[in-house]
Amino acid sequence: MHRALCPVETLYVGQRSRAVLSCTLRGRVDIEALTAAFRAVTQANPTLRSRIVADGTGHALALLDEAERPRLETRAGELAEAYATELNRPLPVGGPLSRAVLVSAPGGTDHLFVLVVDHTVTDGHSSITLHNTLWDHYRSLVTDEHPQSVRPDEADAPDWPEPVSTLLPPADEADTAAYLDARVTQTKRHPVELVPYDAAHTPDQATAAGAGEGHIDVCRLTLDTEHTTRLRERARQAGVSVHALIAAALLSTARRRFEGEGPRTLGCLSPVDLRSRLTPPLPASVMVPAVTTHLQTLQVAANSDPLDLARTVHARVSDFISGGSHFHEMRITPEIPRNPALQLATVIVTNMGVVPGPRLPGDLRVVDVRLVPAREHYFPQAGRSPVMACVVSFEGRLAIEFPHYTACFSPSFMRAFRDEVLDGLLAFASAARREPATADAG
Repeated sequence: MHRALCPVETLYVGQRSRAVLSCTLRGRVDIEALTAAFRAVTQANPTLRSRIVADGTGHALALLDEAERPRLETRAGELAEAYATELNRPLPVGGPLSRAVLVSAPGGTDHLFVLVVDHTVTDGHSSITLHNTLWDHYRSLVTDEHPQSVRPDEADAPDWPEPVSTLLPPADEADTAAYLDARVTQTKRHPVELVPYDAAHTPDQATAAGAGEGHIDVCRLTLDTEHTTRLRERARQAGVSVHALIAAALLSTARRRFEGEGPRTLGCLSPVDLRSRLTPPLPASVMVPAVTTHLQTLQVAANSDPLDLARTVHARVSDFISGGSHFHEMRITPEIPRNPALQLATVIVTNMGVVPGPRLPGDLRVVDVRLVPAREHYFPQAGRSPVMACVVSFEGRLAIEFPHYTACFSPSFMRAFRDEVLDGLLAFASAARREPATADAG
């Protein structure tokens, strides 16, 4: 059985982007139970046991034969090396759209579990939910809890999820066309500047990467619970979102990569979740990409106040959503190949919000959880590109992942960028006023 991809989903086919969920574990892992848990979630979600095939002038999802379906891969090895390997390992078109790997360090008590899903069939929220659901199945199996119900294998009539583009509220075609014209005009009037690559100008990096070659690496920023809490307090006191504070820190850091003191036109791209904004809301368990984007341009000078930037970012994103433009933006997404500037930004700032980590049985604990986007195509020859920051708070601790291609941005460049963003966030957090203690009267 086939399920045609909608025009929005088709964009991901060319991008070859994927969500890489991982968790570092300590304790004993029951391989048989984890194998069964992965099979359960792939059985319940036909998109995870599918491939992308040609369908006329477009593409479609087609179920894999039983022998081709993804199964848990296990091996022994060093965990940091294994993570780098899986981050750089693609999901080729024509193959499975998901992969699960467990790597155990020598000694058998430390493990890395990696779950990779093609963005054609997932977004950040659904990939996190899938990851947690898999571990819920595992916990049920090893603790003899009542197993979660799993739909039977529907190979003959799979229950394909509906594309989000078909779930949008009705719209007048003329209104959508007018919105597109306005967006294209805006991008022409305010072209944004991209961050210049440094790798091509670094002899040691060019030698290490080879002639125009590199690999995906990731630089990470983390805050402990105290600083995460204080950052939230500062956002609340300033009347902005944490997302806006992070975007402001990124924009300020990016501005320092350009010469001069005067204003430069920078772009901030913010993904916008559609699940909670559909009627009825779409559960995070539904495996489809359900996100659109908001692009705004700002004049950022060397001395721009980061809090003023945050207020601008917050107000514009709020107006974008309250005015219903997020639905229009999804409708015009198929126009992006003809108008790439519609999503061209200096910084891309995702935000999954505060999400739970997996719940595990008592003999196994989570040391760390990560979500990193990766893709296949990078363009060192372009000389510049956006900087991406993937923001997520697992169990109340904020983390920002900076994935990059080493033939474009060197590891030292990204470490310096990361450290400056951290300084900006700590400055926001230190400015938070502690709420006064109160006592009940009487």
